[in-house]
Amino acid sequence: MRFLRINEQSPYRQLIGIGGLGTGIFFELESDSTLGRNESRLGSILDVRDYCKLHIVIHYVARLLNAHPSGSPFHVIPVGKVGEDAPGQRVLRDMSDVGIDISHVAALPGSPTLFSVCFQYPDGSGGNLTTNNSAAGSLSTNDIDKLAYLFAAKPGRTIALAVPEVPLETRRYFLKLATDAGAFRAASFAAAEVGKARDAGMFNLLDLAALNEGEAEEFVGSPFSPVSPELFVKKCQELLRHSYPHVKLILTAGKIGAYGITAQEYNFCPAHEVEVASTAGAGDSLLGGVLAALSVGIPFMTVDSSATHPHGALQTAVDLGVLLGSYKCLSPHTIHPDASIDTLLEFAQGRHVRISPRVQDLVVKAACPQVAD
Repeated sequence: MRFLRINEQSPYRQLIGIGGLGTGIFFELESDSTLGRNESRLGSILDVRDYCKLHIVIHYVARLLNAHPSGSPFHVIPVGKVGEDAPGQRVLRDMSDVGIDISHVAALPGSPTLFSVCFQYPDGSGGNLTTNNSAAGSLSTNDIDKLAYLFAAKPGRTIALAVPEVPLETRRYFLKLATDAGAFRAASFAAAEVGKARDAGMFNLLDLAALNEGEAEEFVGSPFSPVSPELFVKKCQELLRHSYPHVKLILTAGKIGAYGITAQEYNFCPAHEVEVASTAGAGDSLLGGVLAALSVGIPFMTVDSSATHPHGALQTAVDLGVLLGSYKCLSPHTIHPDASIDTLLEFAQGRHVRISPRVQDLVVKAACPQVAD
């Protein structure tokens, strides 16, 4: 099996992440009519494995970089809480199976693991119910205070990731700790959180933000139009220039693709056409691919202003993220169980994607030997 090469020259050697850890189930309802207040309705449980955001993102980082709990060649450290229940044990087992260090995930007695029941109507629309009293929600600033030594282990070579489903204030506190430690700071937000996060100054604590169209609309205060997306991208750039000049922005636009945006330039990378089994988790997969690419030194985007990357090229972190997000859509599960560098390169080859020499040079055929910090 091949991986992206991590060695002593790699920009980052570990990722510390906070966010929801949990699972869920999917129901397919029998009728398109909206569920009534007192209604009971039959539905089929779908064979879909559902996971929460932090798990999805770090799964791909671990898989692409050959992570190991020892920290070599790469260390993936989720910090969070699950319940002492079957879903919690499943989440811990699944993370451990791909080399994620689960020693900082606590199992709490008396609190359920974060769990979601998703329902889907025959026309494809739907919604979900998610626990609001889960173990994940109890992660506190006191828990974050215990993390300082983790950042000190690899000073300046750590990615700090904060994603939803733990309290917003806890995430802000985590990002402040990461800032003080000189870490690279990345985050995503639910649409309803974006305004609160902006008002709390959280975007000032970021190097990278990943937002979909709806979340970006809340960030910019302007509607996104798939007919003229570049106008929206330029509004994002204007906001970055005036308020967050050092923030890199990933704007995911569904089946259109994704934009890598800075205050000065932007790149557009179109999505790859696939027979979609499910788009759930695709945006988180994309973020995982970008973070893995940045860890080995693949540039976030090209310096060519307003460059469009055709399907036939893979040279940036955003390109790799879009490739992974497109590949994920082939699976009904929120984490594609077969995703790896090998399967991604095979997927790329089948679509005549040219891998740049720089990226090719970062692919190794076997697990990297352990290296010193």
